[in-house]
Amino acid sequence: MNRSPIPLSSLLVLTSILYAGTLPLRAAPAQTNYLANLDISEISQGWGTPHANQSVGGNPLSIGGHQFERGLGTHAISEFTLDLGGQGLSFSAQVGVDDEVGPGRGAVTFKVLGDTNQVLWQSPELHGGDAAMPVNLDLTGVRQITLLADAGNTIDSAHADWADAQIVTKKNRVRVVPTIKEEAVILTPKDGPSPRINSTKLLGVRPGHDLLYTIAATGDRPMTFAADNLPKGLQLDAQSGRIAGTVSDPGSYSVTMHATNGLGGATRDLKIVCGPQIGLTPAMGWNSWNCFASSVSADKVKAAADAMVASGLINHGWTYINIDDYWEVHRNSKDPTLQGPHRDDSGHIIPNPRFPDMKGLADYVHAKGLRIGLYSSPGSWTCGGCVASYQHEEQDAQSYAQWGFDYLKYDWCSYSTIDKGDTLAGQQKPYRVMRAALDKVNRDILFSFCQYGMGDVWKWGAEAGGNSWRTTGDINDSWSSMANIGFRQNGHEVYAGPGHFNDPDMLVVGKVGWGNNLHATHLTPNEQYTHISLWCLLTAPLLIGCDMTQLDDFTKSLLSNDEVLALDQDPLGHQAARITKIGDLEVWAKDMEDGSKAVGLFNRGYTTTPLTVSWADLGLKGKQTVRDLWRQQDLGAFENAFTSPVPRHGVVLVRIWPAK
Repeated sequence: MNRSPIPLSSLLVLTSILYAGTLPLRAAPAQTNYLANLDISEISQGWGTPHANQSVGGNPLSIGGHQFERGLGTHAISEFTLDLGGQGLSFSAQVGVDDEVGPGRGAVTFKVLGDTNQVLWQSPELHGGDAAMPVNLDLTGVRQITLLADAGNTIDSAHADWADAQIVTKKNRVRVVPTIKEEAVILTPKDGPSPRINSTKLLGVRPGHDLLYTIAATGDRPMTFAADNLPKGLQLDAQSGRIAGTVSDPGSYSVTMHATNGLGGATRDLKIVCGPQIGLTPAMGWNSWNCFASSVSADKVKAAADAMVASGLINHGWTYINIDDYWEVHRNSKDPTLQGPHRDDSGHIIPNPRFPDMKGLADYVHAKGLRIGLYSSPGSWTCGGCVASYQHEEQDAQSYAQWGFDYLKYDWCSYSTIDKGDTLAGQQKPYRVMRAALDKVNRDILFSFCQYGMGDVWKWGAEAGGNSWRTTGDINDSWSSMANIGFRQNGHEVYAGPGHFNDPDMLVVGKVGWGNNLHATHLTPNEQYTHISLWCLLTAPLLIGCDMTQLDDFTKSLLSNDEVLALDQDPLGHQAARITKIGDLEVWAKDMEDGSKAVGLFNRGYTTTPLTVSWADLGLKGKQTVRDLWRQQDLGAFENAFTSPVPRHGVVLVRIWPAK
C-alpha cells in the first residue's frame, strides 16, 4: 500500500514534542558589567579622583595614540575591589598609561588580583606612549578580584587607564567592595609626668667651634637640669637644659646629664667627641619643602620653630629647622617677594625679600634651643631657578657661617649644565669644592649631599666629606614611592656609620602639599607606621616634611615614640639590613650598642599575614625577650623564633634581648 509522506512541518512538530522532556532549558544570557558603570567612588588611589570614561586628567581615554569610549581613568597607586559572588566568567580590558602625560612619562604596572590576593594577571611596566596591553582573563571560580595599578619609584604622571574594561558574569552580581578604611590608632603611650631624658647619647663638635645642644627630656615642668664632667668651655643653663660654648681641646668626654622635677629625677650618659667629625648620629628635624615648597618665608620658618617647641617634639630630640629652596632671589619670577639683586658688590649672596634678616632668623631659632639649616646648589641656579653657589662657594660658606647656620643641603640640579655627571670625578667635584669651603669657616655646618644616588654615592659620600647623602629621587606621600625607596636601601648598610649616613629622603606624614594647598598624607596609618619604623631601622636622617603648626595627635604620636627614635639615634650607627624575604614579607634587623637587636617585620602585601623571624637568622641562641617598641610593652620570652600577624602594608617593630 502506498503511504503518503509526512509533511516536513509535521515532522518538526513531532520531533519537538518527543525531545521536549530531554533538552535542557536554555541558560540565562551572560551579563556584561562595564566598570565605568559601577560605583567608582570606592576606588582608592594615590592622587586625584577616578573618572568614568575619562582619564584622571579629565580627557578622553587615550593609550598609545588610540582613543577609547569606555573605561576608567585612575592614578597609581589605585585599587578597585569587586565581589563577583562566584558568578564570574571573564574580565577583559585594554590597559596603559594615558597619552595625556606624554611619551615615556609615568611608570605603571597593572595587576589583577584574585581570592587571597594571588596575582591572576600582570603587565610589564608601561609608560606614556606605549600601546595598550590587552587583558583577557578567565574568572571561573573566582569570587573576588582587585584591579591594581601600581607605580614605579614615583607616582609622577602615573595616569593609569583601564579602557574597555568589563566583567562578564553568569548573573549581574558584581558588587563594589568598599575601600578599606584604617583607623588611625595611636600606639605610642603618652609621656609620663616623671622626668625621662631622650637626647642622643653621642655628640660631635670641632675644636673651637660653637656648640648648641638641648637636653631633650619629657616630664612635668618646671624641670631643672645639671651635667657632670662637662668639658672646659661648655656651660649648661639649668632651666632650659641648653649646653652651649666651645671646646678647645680635642678628645672624648663622658658627661652625665640630669633632669629633675617634683616627681623625681632621670640621668643619661652623653659622649662628646671633640675632633674632625660631626653629625655622629643622623639629623632629626624639619624641612620646609614637602609642605611649603616655593611659598616658604621667614615667618613660616619661625612658626615651624615655635611649633617644634610648643608640640613638645623638642623634648624627643628633634633639633633642626631647615629652609629648603626659595630663600634666594629667583632668576626671572614676576613675584616681587622673589625679586632683587642676586649678590652684593663683593659677591656675597643676598636673600630675597621674604628673608630680610638671615642672621636674625638664625638667632631666633637658636634662642628656642634648636639649630637651623638652609639649601643651595653647586650650579648657577637651584632646582627652583633661584641663585645658587657656582663659583661663589667660599663666599656662600662664609655667609652661612656669619649668619649662624648649622646645616647645608646641597642639591645637584642645574650643575648638570656645567658637568653632565657621566664620570665619577665629575659627580664628586662640586661636593668636594663645597666641602673645602665649609672647612675654611669657623662653624660646624652639617653637609647633606642631594644628588639622588648618582654614581653609587653611598660608596664615596663619606670620603668626599658628606654627613649624609641622598640615595634616591624625591619621595612623595604614596605607598609606592615610600615603599620602593625604603625597601631598596638593602645593601647600603655597609657604607653607613657615625658621621656619614644614607638618606632615603624626608618624611611624608602629617599635612603635606608642596605649596599652599596642603592635604593629609595619602599614606594609610599602617603605611605611616611602616615609614617611620623603616627609616629608624635604616638609621636615616629624619626630616619632618609636614606643616608642624597643624600637627594632629596621630602624627605627633608617630614622631614622639622615644623607643622607636632610639633605633635611629643609637650611638653604634648601624643601618639595618634585610634578613629574609618571602614574597611580600620581609624581616629587617640591626645591631644596637647594648647588644640587643632591633627587628622590623614588614608586610608589603594586601592582607594581614603571620610572619616569623627565627633566632638562627638573627645569629641568636636561647630564649629571648621580645619588646613591642610602638606600644612600649614586653611581649614575653620566646624560644627559637617570634611570630606575629602583620597587617597589610604594616609593620611589627620589636627589640630583642637575651631573656634573664
